[in-house]
Amino acid sequence: MSTFRFQALKEALGRDIVSVNETEKRSVLFGENVFNQATMLQYLTKDAYTSVMDAIENGSKIDRSIADQISSSMKDWALSKGVTHYTHWFQPLTGATAEKHDAFFETIGNGQAIEKFGGGQLVQQEPDASSFPNGGIRNTFEARGYTAWDPTSPAFIYGTTLCIPTVFVAYTGEALDYKTPLLRALQAVDAAATAVAKYFDKNVKKVNASLGWEQEYFLIDSALANSRPDIVMTGRTLLGHSPAKGQQLDDHYFGSIPTRALDYMRDLETECMLLGIPVKTRHNEVAPNQFELAPIYEETNLAVDHNSLLMDVMEKVGARHKFKVLLHEKPFAGVNGSGKHNNWSLGTNTGVNLLSPGKTPMSNLQFLTFFVNTIKAINEYEELMRAGIASASNDHRLGANEAPPAIMSVFIGEQLTAVLKELEGVTDGKLSPQEKTDLKLNVVGKIPEILLDNTDRNRTSPFAFTGNKFEFRAVGSKANCANPMTILNTIVAKQLEDFKKAVDHLIDTKELKKDEAIFNVLREYIKDSKNILFEGNGYGKEWEKEAKQRGLSNNKTTPEALKAKVSKKTLELFEEMGVMNKIESEARYEIEVEEYVMRIQIEGRVLGDVARNHVIPTAIRYQNMLISNVSGLKELYGKDFKNLAAEQMLIIEEISEHIGKINTKVNEMTEARKKANKLTDLEKKASNYCNKVKPLFDEIRYSCDKLELLIDDELWPLTKYRELLFTR
Repeated sequence: MSTFRFQALKEALGRDIVSVNETEKRSVLFGENVFNQATMLQYLTKDAYTSVMDAIENGSKIDRSIADQISSSMKDWALSKGVTHYTHWFQPLTGATAEKHDAFFETIGNGQAIEKFGGGQLVQQEPDASSFPNGGIRNTFEARGYTAWDPTSPAFIYGTTLCIPTVFVAYTGEALDYKTPLLRALQAVDAAATAVAKYFDKNVKKVNASLGWEQEYFLIDSALANSRPDIVMTGRTLLGHSPAKGQQLDDHYFGSIPTRALDYMRDLETECMLLGIPVKTRHNEVAPNQFELAPIYEETNLAVDHNSLLMDVMEKVGARHKFKVLLHEKPFAGVNGSGKHNNWSLGTNTGVNLLSPGKTPMSNLQFLTFFVNTIKAINEYEELMRAGIASASNDHRLGANEAPPAIMSVFIGEQLTAVLKELEGVTDGKLSPQEKTDLKLNVVGKIPEILLDNTDRNRTSPFAFTGNKFEFRAVGSKANCANPMTILNTIVAKQLEDFKKAVDHLIDTKELKKDEAIFNVLREYIKDSKNILFEGNGYGKEWEKEAKQRGLSNNKTTPEALKAKVSKKTLELFEEMGVMNKIESEARYEIEVEEYVMRIQIEGRVLGDVARNHVIPTAIRYQNMLISNVSGLKELYGKDFKNLAAEQMLIIEEISEHIGKINTKVNEMTEARKKANKLTDLEKKASNYCNKVKPLFDEIRYSCDKLELLIDDELWPLTKYRELLFTR
């Protein structure tokens, strides 16, 4: 066994299990390091508290004089907890979080110093942002960008730093982050949904979009992970033969959590509690060393912030436990990848979940209104929804046996399918008295109050209704939730606006009652949206054929999928809803296409390096050992050596063949990269990397994985799948 691999295995197997104390009540720990409402009541003046709450609930601006009071109180609270620095915490278009720490410390002359943190420092800062992706919004030498406090997401303490969630915008005003468009989308869906909800309850003043994400991940011993250049550089294994035992016995799924992993989870959950991240569920996932955690639902903006923070905390806690946390969507071939299911719903300030059927026909009609409009929105913008979860890493997962396909569809279950079919069949035009009765008592009224267990789940559906919410299952495990949530809330807002216009038009011009007008519009929407509804197996080839006949897109790669983000339809949508202007939309498209190119480029370089500098030299070394063995047999047995050395000679030939193929394909890949790099058109460059460079990865991998089976295990330089996935 290679020295590096041997040392990594020795270190991994020699880990001591450190039991983490889990006796403290979660409710006691929850939010201890968060400047939440309870803390604000304790530290803020009445005027300051009222101002912050008004900003959170109504979006009002906070006066600078009040901001000074808030910052002073926030500083006092932070100092009481041993904090020394503060930072504006934001989410640039890198997909990660960003922060620049400044000390509270300031000198005042005469060798004296104070702790200072004013309202101006709380509300706005100007980081040097020249190296963040901007998609051509500004030149590299133009570094000016602003971070501005988002009071709807509470400040928190991590380590010895006070972190203040902020938006990040360019000097010219365009958004350079994920949070700004999301806040605009949430504002749009609030306004549109509130207007429609008033049809059923005049007391509704606000509608919040909620999000509950489910985070899947792998835990790999850090020594083993660090022994693999591909994991270190790309977050996934670029080669490696499947072990004899993988996940085929399903013995890991929901099994007893390994002690070391459980210790990590306990430590992680404690950190989450202190940071106000309401994690609740933990369990083994399908693949070996794969796990999941999930929180209680929160308002979408806060949920997105918490998930972004969580991914950072996961890695830091993992380091304490000598684990490498893999968030890549497909870190290992042949076993399940990881997703981040986004569970989404709409709720009113009166406490009503608009996607949960109620006890009365009227509340059922309200449910049907938001239910059908959501389906219609997905039908109208299915390509944009696919674009919202597109990435080089998620391409490996979509369409595999554990993930939804690249085709967008909506699963609603047998019962609701039957209900929509019956509603669709009611006579066109103004309802007769009998049909009005059916509407109130039979058709609409027959929906049960709770649908949680009235239909089976469909794991192959990318967008499924699960009782009182929709679950967007196609989101990738390392994605920022803001991207798909911005799209989903925007298209639903647009759809609800169109719905209200259509209903009001029928009421004004056709003299229909409100319920009749609502029902007539919904019935047409049901007819229009039938193509997006699918109850069958999304993995099957038959569905690909049927989806094509239905006119649904099947954009299997990121370069294909991302084009929907800059279509005329999409640009007009975001402009109309006030979520992003054309410059912002096109910038994001350019950034995501460029990121795709760079990730495939990096993977190609790493694969070429590992194949040539690790695999081939090891293969030659083993081949030389076999040649020496054959030469020795010939010397001992003369002409009879051929029978004795037949197998060795076959292996020597097979090794030579694979070495030749690897070398040839690496050369081809290198030349393909060079040609792609010369292209100035970004779309063409991405297409070349996708269709000319990336396919060679599989061919190189095939020969490398065959050599892994042929070469003496003692010589193989790379930690194998059986060691990565089954060392705990």
